[in-house]
Order: sequence, then structure tokens, then C-alpha cells
Amino acid sequence: MARWIESWLPGSSPGGGDGPAAHPGERFGLPASGHYSVAGFGRRVGGVCIDWFLCYLLVLLVAGVDALGTAEFSWWVLGAWFVLTSLSVAVLGTSPGHRALGMRVARTDMATHVGVPRAVLRTAMVAVVLPPFLRDADGRGWHDRASSTIVVRTLRA
Repeated sequence: MARWIESWLPGSSPGGGDGPAAHPGERFGLPASGHYSVAGFGRRVGGVCIDWFLCYLLVLLVAGVDALGTAEFSWWVLGAWFVLTSLSVAVLGTSPGHRALGMRVARTDMATHVGVPRAVLRTAMVAVVLPPFLRDADGRGWHDRASSTIVVRTLRA
């Protein structure tokens, strides 16, 4: 039986059995380990940190050292991160941080591209911070469930 929260989050009930899955991603036909298995939480946090650091450096390069410590600087970093992450996930299926750590964002219906609306929704929810920490048995946060996506590994190592 589905939990109450699954009734309003799209992509939360992939149509598998009601029994517990043996490993994260099993309901979506993903392997337990290796290529295209569900990416771990630590790896995902690392990817976001890499993206944030890149945007921090980019804004610092454009705004200059004098902008450090101002409220505007923080908002510019957030805006740069939002644009970088949304566009790269929509077009390439991965952000620079995800790519560096061997991950990509995939749709749960296994379509080829994530697309702009899903990427923007997903990134906006990550910016709120709390949705990524509220996860299901497949390791998907609310941002992934709302956008019908899942983060998978792309490296075989």
C-alpha cells in the first residue's frame, strides 16, 4: 500500500510490486551496483558542492574580490548555480559536479532527456535544501520524486 505522501508526488509509484525492494532502484529496473545503479547520498552531496564551488569561483571572477562578503555576492552565486545546474541537467543530463563524480540524472520512465521543466523544478527544490534530505527507499529525495527522476552512477568503478 502506498504511503499518503506518494499520492501527490508524481513518479513516486513506478508501478512495481507493493513489496519492499531488495536494493535501491530495483523498482525501476536498475542494477544493485555498478553502471546505472542508484548513486549514493555522499556522492550526490559531493557533486552539489563541486557545482557550488565552480559557481562561487565564476562569480568571484566576474564580480571581483571586493564583492566578497556582501549579500549580493551570495545571491549571485545562488543564481549562477541555479542556471548552471538547470541548463546542464536539462540538456546533458548531468551537472559538472555530477559528471566529475560519475553520475547523471535519469528520468524514471527511461526517456532520453530530462528536459527543461523537470530540470528547473528539480533544481528549484534542491535550492530550498530540505527536499534532498527527505528520501525514499530508492534514495530519491522529494526533488527527484516531484520531477520523476533518479540519479544513477555512470562509472563502472
